[in-house]
Amino acid sequence: MKMLLRKRIFAEFSMCFSLWTGPKAQRHEMSNNSSITKFLLLAFADTRELQLLHFALFLGIYLAALLGNGLILTAVACDHRLHTPMYFYLLNLALLDLGCISTTVPKAMANSLWDSRAISYAGCVIQVFLIVVLFSTELSVLTIMSYDRYVAICKPLHYGTLLGSRACAQMAAAAWGSGVLYALLYTANTFSLPLCQGNALDQFFCEIPQILKLSCSHSYLREIWVLMVAICLAFGCFVFILFSYVWIFRAVLRMPSRQGQLKAFSTCLPHLFLVSLFVISGFFAYLKPPSISSPTLDLLVAVLYSVVPPTFNPLIYSMRNKELKGAIRKGISWIFLNGDKLPLFLHK
Repeated sequence: MKMLLRKRIFAEFSMCFSLWTGPKAQRHEMSNNSSITKFLLLAFADTRELQLLHFALFLGIYLAALLGNGLILTAVACDHRLHTPMYFYLLNLALLDLGCISTTVPKAMANSLWDSRAISYAGCVIQVFLIVVLFSTELSVLTIMSYDRYVAICKPLHYGTLLGSRACAQMAAAAWGSGVLYALLYTANTFSLPLCQGNALDQFFCEIPQILKLSCSHSYLREIWVLMVAICLAFGCFVFILFSYVWIFRAVLRMPSRQGQLKAFSTCLPHLFLVSLFVISGFFAYLKPPSISSPTLDLLVAVLYSVVPPTFNPLIYSMRNKELKGAIRKGISWIFLNGDKLPLFLHK
């Protein structure tokens, strides 16, 4: 009888001990799974020829973006006639576009060239932080630019009061500051999640939705409130931009000149198209249901919001702008006319 009692006590003690140590063991396993030193990015192709083709394609796109945005930065900074609120925000947009495409594309180019997929954990954290800073600030700057055009067209008599140099500097500082603060919060929250699904990302850069796919199912809920704040703010900016352009179009339709209407529409519609492409593709990338997710679709959407706008923004914003085109031509002419003096200057 005593032997049976001892066996029963031992069995109950073993059961209690296993229940007590089970969660700890799971937590230890989770901790081991989340100790990742690098991530593996999406491989564009398996053959060396296609990898070099992807490298050449991205190199052409990157150089085009560098050239276009660099010309806008140089023209606005060097021509005093362009020191107005509209061109000040265009300078900020060009700077942001350079940062956006320089954060994502060069690493993809290097991986294609060196036949690699790896990005370090620290490199991924920095990339996510810069992406959130630059893209959130760009959306804020695009919102301010739509307000600038609304005031210039619908309330021209109040333009100097509403958009003086001090107000422009304050709005730009608010856009950059809020982008940095939100990026710190979002990045810290994202990389505090335990990762249980490996380290392979189905994207050519460290995109947050792809990182969240690697997180444990129960911990994913911690990210939702941060994502909802971002969605609400981005949706509010997009609605503000749409309403600004509605009022602009209403004012344009009241113009007596048919030629003036066509010029205004040909200028505003490409702007609105690129802003809509940037915002809608970004919404789709972060909100699409997992059932329709695929590597090809994810790659296409990522290119639409991260590569296309920085490349085409310089073309769209300078295409119908005579002042900006004149400043760019003047700068290019000065470079070619004084090119023979540059080496002498460098040797001094």
